[in-house]
Amino acid sequence: MDTVELLLHPVRLRIVHAMSGGRTLTTSQMCALLPDVSKATVYRHVGLLADGGLLDVADEQRVRGAVERRYRLRGERAVIDTDTAASVSVEDHRRVFAVAMATLLAEFNAYLDRDGADPAADLVGYRQHALWLSRDELAELIGEMREALVARMGNTPSAGRTRHLISPILFPAEGPPATGDTP
Repeated sequence: MDTVELLLHPVRLRIVHAMSGGRTLTTSQMCALLPDVSKATVYRHVGLLADGGLLDVADEQRVRGAVERRYRLRGERAVIDTDTAASVSVEDHRRVFAVAMATLLAEFNAYLDRDGADPAADLVGYRQHALWLSRDELAELIGEMREALVARMGNTPSAGRTRHLISPILFPAEGPPATGDTP
């Protein structure tokens, strides 16, 4: 299974999200982070991600007679590069977007189901803004957003840090106005 196929599943994408930030986790720990997903499903998808090269075994130890593996994400493999994204069909883009939205919905529901979830106190945001941008302005905005995100993507888990999921979604909502349509 190639990287695109591996990432095109909501549970596998949630596992990738859970593993981000340099974490090493056991499958049991991943199950705790995805309480709405059955253990068998988590184990099956961890196996697929490991077989596909997106997860590496960081170490192994014996626990009550069984071998417990700790996994780490191979971040460089868990991406869909620009060339791959440009080569997929419109229907594939629909499928990718649907998986991304299903994953986002599952993550948000898991957050709301946790004891003590408080969207206002946790500064939860889900806003949409319509912006009129030229191609150059769009490229500049994307660069600024990328710079802000990349500067924090290397953060590792520590006291005082909470893992947040941010999902920038950007697409043209309509074409440029016809001549005479502007005020």
